[in-house]
Amino acid sequence: MDMRIERTKKNVINAFLQLRSGKPLEKITVKELSALAEINKATFYLHYHDVYDLSEQLENEVVFSTLHSIEHPELIFSDTKRFTRELAEGFLANEQLINILFEGSRSSCFVTLFEKELKNLIIKVHPEYEETLEKNAAITYLIYGGYYTYFKYGKYDKEAVFNLIENMSDAIVKLYELEKGK
Repeated sequence: MDMRIERTKKNVINAFLQLRSGKPLEKITVKELSALAEINKATFYLHYHDVYDLSEQLENEVVFSTLHSIEHPELIFSDTKRFTRELAEGFLANEQLINILFEGSRSSCFVTLFEKELKNLIIKVHPEYEETLEKNAAITYLIYGGYYTYFKYGKYDKEAVFNLIENMSDAIVKLYELEKGK
């Protein structure tokens, strides 16, 4: 890619994140974004349809970045502690962007997008999970539970929160496996 285009996109993204950290997505205009990025509106429209398109692209990047931090998503049930640790570390690595992009009216969008993509990865390795209510419900529970617990209590000792999420997730999977055996 041309260095000027890369620099322009970087300036637009930085300006957007600066604006987004202070106001809701719905209040950001192309005019103010372009002024802050020191480009004209026409240049903005060469790269994005509108601020929602820009936001969606950045949101998808954060989801995939977090997703790629999980080296072994297929271990969700067989090594739950490892899976949960990788999940929490992915949240940590992308925490600042998640907090900026998925704030306000977008607050529940991250975990919804993330769950969909992570389930797709898991089902590629374990296609038998696709039609299993128990496995699907457990995956959803572990993802949503880990996410909301991390972001609610992550301001405390992160290592303690990681350990708590790991142990709770592992206990839930073990309990499910014990119940299944009865």
